[in-house]
Amino acid sequence: MRRAVQDFKMIEDGDKVAVGVSGGKDSLILFESLYRYSKFSPEKFTLLAVNVNMGFKETSEEELERLRAYFREKEVPFIEEKTDIAEIIFDVRKESNPCSLCSKLRRGALCSVAQREGANKVALGHHADDVLETFLLSLMHEGRLSTLAPTSYLSKTETTVIRPLLYVDEKDIRGAARRYELPVVFNPCPADKHTRREFMKQLVEDLRAEIPDVRKSMISAICHPERYNLWKK
Repeated sequence: MRRAVQDFKMIEDGDKVAVGVSGGKDSLILFESLYRYSKFSPEKFTLLAVNVNMGFKETSEEELERLRAYFREKEVPFIEEKTDIAEIIFDVRKESNPCSLCSKLRRGALCSVAQREGANKVALGHHADDVLETFLLSLMHEGRLSTLAPTSYLSKTETTVIRPLLYVDEKDIRGAARRYELPVVFNPCPADKHTRREFMKQLVEDLRAEIPDVRKSMISAICHPERYNLWKK
């Protein structure tokens, strides 16, 4: 994570970083890593945690309370932003492929909270597997070469989105979350594990069975644009 932060100059002196904390393993490892990094980082920055509550009635209040206790122990502000995103997506619009719209709505809510709280950076928990899956989704469904950006500036809320875990494999995040016994909250989303992104995840795993280093090669291709040999009209 530190290498990604330094490679893309994600954090600067005086930054106030709002970490998007869904309660899943990725966002909790992101927060834990940034929290530990802040203790010795050459750049001095502060953190706050923001949970965008999507309005799922199935979310466990007991698990949420463990999450709140975790941030109280860290002495880091924890803001719970209640929304109607779940109702909008599943009841009103009845989206068959909800992930893209859901992501935009959650990111919008998160950036609005960041702006309100005086945070100039928003940190999201996307990891290396997300980078590959997004690349394949863009290639196969949109006909373009594109993936998640390490940093991006949103002029509407005057915040910069950063993704410090882009170099980190999901399996390492999963192992670390268990090792540190982080208070993971179960995701009640009905689309979880039933999306086109899940298909891409399985596709990468199938490719690994034939080409063991395929993930490393794909990440390397994304990280080195000077190697591109694409057509220009």
